[in-house]
Amino acid sequence: MGHDPELVAETRSWLRKAAEDLRAARFEMTAEPPLLADIVFHDQQAVEKALKGFLTWHSRPFRKTHLLEELGEACRQIDATLRPVVDRVVPLTAYAWKYRYPGDPEEPSKAEAEAALATAQTAYDAILSRLPEEVWP
Repeated sequence: MGHDPELVAETRSWLRKAAEDLRAARFEMTAEPPLLADIVFHDQQAVEKALKGFLTWHSRPFRKTHLLEELGEACRQIDATLRPVVDRVVPLTAYAWKYRYPGDPEEPSKAEAEAALATAQTAYDAILSRLPEEVWP
């Protein structure tokens, strides 16, 4: 017997949005000059949505938040092997608001944006590897 189609669709929607954020970050890296503040924002968003997809799949409620530590802790309660992934992504939380508004710090460096993108991709892949293929985007 297959999984609940609504659960599959909802989980896949979160993961699709996460994949779109990663795609946007990669695309913005190709701009001249790269859109560094947008890249790190999309990196944070990709991780947030991937974690929410994981929680959705496991029918764990979560509040509306950008805090990757909170979401990651909830994911670690389901799968303790996510600890190193969560520990690596927690610093990306600040990108949900850092660099977004006038008067904020200028921009991240290109190296910072590249590192954030690599971290987000690794986290996304780790989440995907722990879910059934039928929910993959």
